Amino acid sequence: MESGTHPSGPHPQSPDTPIIDVAAGLLFRNGRLLIAQRHPDSHLGGLWEFPGGKREPGETFEAALARELREELAVSVSVGERIETIEHDYPDKRVRICFFRCHLEQGEPRAVDCHDLRWIRRDELNRQPFPAADASLLDRLAAEDGLWTP
Repeated sequence: MESGTHPSGPHPQSPDTPIIDVAAGLLFRNGRLLIAQRHPDSHLGGLWEFPGGKREPGETFEAALARELREELAVSVSVGERIETIEHDYPDKRVRICFFRCHLEQGEPRAVDCHDLRWIRRDELNRQPFPAADASLLDRLAAEDGLWTP
């Protein structure tokens, strides 16, 4: 298992269960981190997450993230370093989420294809409900100063 990869989840899947690849962005600005709220009627509806989405066949994680942030938030970003990769089993699916630091290049994030957006401070991380898959990254974000600096 690669460094920074954490299997988790109470529902182990069969080894044959396909993995859904997801790319998510960490956008920081002035000591705050952008989070997006899932639509209430979607899978994990109402929870907060790091914006991004599913990787299409043949697409790199970085290209998927740039595309998803254009579609979800109406922004153009440069995708930087991979911060963490997490695999998580939900009762009905297995996901692999690659989290990347992103830098806004153009536009101001808007909730185009999500329910809401917030810029939060480090001390606000535990005030929002996040999906279980994000737990180890949230722990790192709370503990590591270096993640919050450019």
